[in-house]
Amino acid sequence: MIRDICKDEVFLARQAEPAGPEDLAVAADLLETLEHHRESCVGMAANMIGVNKRIIAFDNEGTCQVMFNPEILKKSGPYEAEEGCLSLTGTRRARRWRTVKVRWQNERFQERIKTFTGWTAQIIQHEIDHCEGILI
Repeated sequence: MIRDICKDEVFLARQAEPAGPEDLAVAADLLETLEHHRESCVGMAANMIGVNKRIIAFDNEGTCQVMFNPEILKKSGPYEAEEGCLSLTGTRRARRWRTVKVRWQNERFQERIKTFTGWTAQIIQHEIDHCEGILI
């Protein structure tokens, strides 16, 4: 189901709760909502659709991917970026890392670890910020 985009900054500033198997439907809605906004959006966190769970969805080089309970383990290559967000008005500056090593769970809640670089790494960092309640 395509969900409305949450713009409530008080809600968005809350740290997300861990996600579990009962949240698979939220992930499906997140993917459908991301696909609906594909022209103007490359990633979303569950709080952007009004669900305070630690779930992100993003464009991973042309394929949409979901991560449950993502966390950055390692980062390198800092740089300054300017980013927009469907939940927030305008653009904001953010410190990002060219390379990030991320641990997450897939849709079967199996742990995965992978290093991402470039644009994909930036998207993941933005969405994990959402999970942390960080408004860029």
